[in-house]
Amino acid sequence: MSTKLHSGQIVGLRGVPIEVEIDLVPGLHRFSIVGLPDKAVEEAKERVSAAIKNSGFRPPQKKNHRITVNLAPADLQKEGALFDFAIALAYLQESGQISVDLENKFFLGELALDGSLRPVKGILPLVLAARAHGFKEAFIPERNFEEASLIEGITIYKIPRLAHAVEHLENKTRAEIVKTKKFTGEAPSSRFDFSDIKGQEFAKRGVEIAAAGNHHVAFIGPPGTGKTLLARALPSILPKLSFEEALEITSIHSIAGVLDTGSIARERPFRSPHHTASYVSLVGGGTYPKPGEVTLAHRGVLFLDEFPEFDRKVIETLRQPLEDRVVSIARARGSLVFPASILLAAAMNPCPCGNRGSRKECVCSPRQLALYARKISGPILDRIDLWLSMPQIEHKKLADENDAQQPESSQTIQKRVERAREVQKKRFENSETHANSAMDIREIKKYCKLAPSERSILENAAGRLDLSARAYHRVLKVARTIADLADSAEIKKEYLLEALQYRPRRDIFF
Repeated sequence: MSTKLHSGQIVGLRGVPIEVEIDLVPGLHRFSIVGLPDKAVEEAKERVSAAIKNSGFRPPQKKNHRITVNLAPADLQKEGALFDFAIALAYLQESGQISVDLENKFFLGELALDGSLRPVKGILPLVLAARAHGFKEAFIPERNFEEASLIEGITIYKIPRLAHAVEHLENKTRAEIVKTKKFTGEAPSSRFDFSDIKGQEFAKRGVEIAAAGNHHVAFIGPPGTGKTLLARALPSILPKLSFEEALEITSIHSIAGVLDTGSIARERPFRSPHHTASYVSLVGGGTYPKPGEVTLAHRGVLFLDEFPEFDRKVIETLRQPLEDRVVSIARARGSLVFPASILLAAAMNPCPCGNRGSRKECVCSPRQLALYARKISGPILDRIDLWLSMPQIEHKKLADENDAQQPESSQTIQKRVERAREVQKKRFENSETHANSAMDIREIKKYCKLAPSERSILENAAGRLDLSARAYHRVLKVARTIADLADSAEIKKEYLLEALQYRPRRDIFF
């Protein structure tokens, strides 16, 4: 008679319950793990044996028997060390050293050699999966408790050591239950505030529109004009996280191993990969696909500084995420879809030397300018809604501490952004669309209607600017967002004209 209990495995960005089954038969000592285990799972034999011995129990080596551990389903690749805890308990039960109830319980954790439990990645999605599959109790490493405190509907115990878990299961002591914390949505104060940014009113207005409608934005200007500062301040005006968004972000970051131990997401992600990043690190991939920077920035900002310096192939991989807001990765074993609802903020110099349009002389040759311009393809240009020119600020204005007109704070701008997002939330309450930037063709026709005079202006501008069909629709989306910021049900002439001025023109920017 074998012993069965349950643990979990991450597949893509979701948790999948795994049945851990162990069988002991008389014979020469052998410890086998089957069910497509990777190297880390195979090494569980050594960790589990040492942890059992150092927890005061009889280790597997002390008795001649063949131990077979089966991890089901057998056709799913098993990765990592999170099965250690379950394997150890299953062995203790099967070897007769303990006799406890393991039904409807879910066990997660890596074992140290001394029997203590180490934290593991992906606790949040794994426990959510356990709850969804009807498990009543989950036992997790003590240092993962903060992450699990967001979950209701399942009793979660934080376990410091293997021996502690056994004592709890034998009703000798009671393990501490993870208390559910109420999510407030309050983010820690940002180091970057719009009140600290002098000048660049045109760019600030564009960033506010981008935040209000979740539109992609690009900053173009000489070095030192505040492009990076403005991009880093962008998250400070985005709407506060909802509980569902916090769960989503925490799950993704936990799986990727970038979540601080003992924390949950309280602010929107801001990811800024170096321009030497590979396409796999940006959009995700690998033999067993893992999320990339685009997915890690989900519900937040992906900042690509020195945008044209990224490899062109890397830039081109952004086409699907920018358009569909997901990343699809296909492998022989199957395909995965990672979420990528990001606000892209790209920053670039106007030319290779960076001096074009500034007080310094541009030393770039026509050929260098042409090559620089070709680094960003037309389809990528089309997918960025707002192109913001950022000229140099006069030194006098930078040094003026007594400027009567102080810049608005991020908090003030955030309130306007949140009001605009509330309008969009009501507009799309019966749709999967979450913001104006994600509208499909039918929604554009429904919510971006123009009066004859405004339509004439747009058609004339589309011809003069040689707008593609995609760019045409993006102008309408931006105009809709500007109208929402103005609390207007109609897209008026001034909103349309403002949206048009944010479209790129290569002869100016390059």
